[in-house]
Amino acid sequence: MYRKLFVTILLAFFTAIMQAQDNSPKPIRVGNVFPNLTVMAEGVGSDSEAGIGALIPWANKLWMIGYVAHIRGEGLGLYEISEDMTMKKHPASVTGTFTNRMVHWPSKQVFIGPYAIDPNSNVRIIESLKGYRLTSTIRHLTDPKNKVYMLGMEGHFWELDVNTLESKLLFELVKELEIRPAKEHFKSAFTAQDRVIVANNTYDEKEFLGRQAGGRLAEWDGKQWRIIERNPFVEVHGGGSSSYGDYAAFATGWTKSSVVLRVLHNGIWHRYLLPKAGQSWDHAWNTEWMRIRHAQTERFLMDIHGMFYDLPPFTYGGKVWGIRPICSHLRIIPDFCYWRGMLVLAGDQIDHDQGQPQSGLWFGNIDDLWNWGKPAGWGGPWWDESVEAGTTSDPFLMTGFDKKVIHLAHDAEGDVFFKIEVDFLGDGSWKEYKTIGVPTRGYVHHEFPDAFSAHWVRVTANRDCKAMVYFMYN
Repeated sequence: MYRKLFVTILLAFFTAIMQAQDNSPKPIRVGNVFPNLTVMAEGVGSDSEAGIGALIPWANKLWMIGYVAHIRGEGLGLYEISEDMTMKKHPASVTGTFTNRMVHWPSKQVFIGPYAIDPNSNVRIIESLKGYRLTSTIRHLTDPKNKVYMLGMEGHFWELDVNTLESKLLFELVKELEIRPAKEHFKSAFTAQDRVIVANNTYDEKEFLGRQAGGRLAEWDGKQWRIIERNPFVEVHGGGSSSYGDYAAFATGWTKSSVVLRVLHNGIWHRYLLPKAGQSWDHAWNTEWMRIRHAQTERFLMDIHGMFYDLPPFTYGGKVWGIRPICSHLRIIPDFCYWRGMLVLAGDQIDHDQGQPQSGLWFGNIDDLWNWGKPAGWGGPWWDESVEAGTTSDPFLMTGFDKKVIHLAHDAEGDVFFKIEVDFLGDGSWKEYKTIGVPTRGYVHHEFPDAFSAHWVRVTANRDCKAMVYFMYN
């Protein structure tokens, strides 16, 4: 006992001596930010941005990669953050536009940007791809032990050998998915349920006005490509098979009226609608990036159009019901992860028009997000949309907001009756809440009682018309 006490005192003594001799400056912390953990575009030639495109814990460090727009800029690259909150840029760094990251467990490597990193922090460069804007690295359909797929923002789709790092171009998705004359902007990909799913978020005023439809959600089964939806989509993510529940794959996008959540379950796509917490994301360039991630073990966190959600990874009975808004925010969050007990949020914060481009990290806990802005937003299934009699809208999220209003309008000659139904269990058991009549070319709004809520709400029109059905939540 005394020997153990003596050893403890001796260790404490030597530790105190070592700390006293350590005169190295300690990182400064301001709130949830360490200013030294900032990526900066160096030099006056960086007429671009400096975002943090991807984060991943690996080899006892947090790895991150900086990105510039259109591979135009200087000074960014691959960074290592150690447990003492110091950061260094890896000597193999190249400046580019990269947001891909994936752990490939069969080969015991991490792929982030154009780099492959082994468990001992040895870095190899994928020479053939370092000049492309890489957005996703995903599991291979037929040879997952030896190969992965890589997606580029311009729609290049490669097969990569994880051992030799040799790449082979399989598709140019701009052609496969008929995107011209619009400008492509591929943002994400994921492999699930025996298919590859890709998202292209092309969107500007031409899409808003209905003059073109360049956005895409598409899938490839290893034989042919199929377009799921011709709207902008920005993220695809999900889980694998499970013995105790059905994992789903999720894809997030938007229309001019609302956020779109597509859910793939047992090979069938379902469609849900969510509110927008802001219109600032309503352009392809302004969505850098909006992610769904395993924020913790078996916990999905979804960020879309200025709102964080708790997203269950499972579907029961083929239904998604437990989606819950956490907070509204204005931060651009290209990636997030957990590292050493902290939720880490990447950023894309200062562009060249505000001075030297730079971005930093935010450290906290997942429950800290509840202290951000209260959930609020707007959206709906129909924005001056031609609706046939008896048409029922897609489900629109209703839970998690304090005040709720529905706005109803149409252009028909004669009354139109809108039936409002709610699914308060979230299992697809719809119940009629109220039917509201709107006079010729008229408008009516309805305020839901305080504390009234349900998981989903939907609307049916009783006659042909051009309808406006829009919710506002505060």
